[in-house]
Amino acid sequence: MSNASGLRGQVAGKTSICTVGQSGDGLHYRGYSVEDLAQRASFEEVAYMLIKGELPTQSELNAFRAKMIEYRGLPEPLKATLEQIPKDTHPMDVLRTGCSMLGNLYPETDFSEQELATISMLANLPAIVTYWYRYSHDGVRIETKLDDPHIGGYFLHMLHDKAPNDLDAEVINASLILYAEHEFNASTFTARVVASTLSDIYSCVTAAIGALRGPLHGGANEAAMEMIEQWRSADEAEAALLDKLSRKELVMGFGHAVYKVQDPRNAIIKRYSKKLAEQVNDDHLYAVSERVEAVMKREKNMFANADFFHASAYTFMGIPTKLFTPIFVFARTAGWTAHVMEQRADNRIIRPGAEYIGPADRSYVAIEDRS
Repeated sequence: MSNASGLRGQVAGKTSICTVGQSGDGLHYRGYSVEDLAQRASFEEVAYMLIKGELPTQSELNAFRAKMIEYRGLPEPLKATLEQIPKDTHPMDVLRTGCSMLGNLYPETDFSEQELATISMLANLPAIVTYWYRYSHDGVRIETKLDDPHIGGYFLHMLHDKAPNDLDAEVINASLILYAEHEFNASTFTARVVASTLSDIYSCVTAAIGALRGPLHGGANEAAMEMIEQWRSADEAEAALLDKLSRKELVMGFGHAVYKVQDPRNAIIKRYSKKLAEQVNDDHLYAVSERVEAVMKREKNMFANADFFHASAYTFMGIPTKLFTPIFVFARTAGWTAHVMEQRADNRIIRPGAEYIGPADRSYVAIEDRS
């Protein structure tokens, strides 16, 4: 039996949904490069393609968006639940609770309803965390029944009480595409394990949210922001970063478990971060980010992954740091549910073996004879 730690290098199943690093450091969704999709597609097209297998026609896309808009509008029992969740709760815990509650209100009674259940989650997860955030932090009950056809624009509209400008809408759309899918990562594999038991799709996504909540999977963009916001200039950032490296501290947002040379998503979001910096007249944050990237490459030969420049990009769009990882959920729900459907289509319960490293055979000793 292999002793590969963390199942590194092990093939755990087959998929037609995504390839990560198959040709160097590329990322493809059903054969389409993520660079091409992020520059030319809408997130809703990509979500449809991940779930259905092919890009939609215009009429199919219109119907898909219309169904999501139809499913928007948080039901009163869900709003009441969200209003009971304390302000200092981790937003990923809010999403975990909200997704589970959604499954109670719009249950998937059999697998023929899996696409409608998926649309329900795509439609409402952005509203779940934003409704809680605005109620607990601002004391307002926001309207969640909006008709913006774009999921990213819908989220920003609820967060800021106005529709996003063109650049912000373009960036959040590209961001969702970049995060939509990534093969057998920890949260996706979690979803497939749950799916393999023939559980309902809400349980699969709730479990995936729990996996993404862990700091070794999600949250790197939040950690990156907490780091770079401390520094007011590129020179200050370099000095502080060199000190961190000398003390062997972990720097989040760099390196990757699969990519070895670069993360193909990084260049895309980095370009957008620069455009957003110019839009808001940023005087240091982008420069700090660029310098950190250069120092990490020079000192450790480590590249920035998708999370690093997302930190500054989201900040430039006025998104609170604690809501960074939930955006990952809005996007990855498309990938998670596509994998659940694929697992169900050719299912065998996932039950790996384990290499036992405990004591050899032992005999029971009566409690009065134990010293």
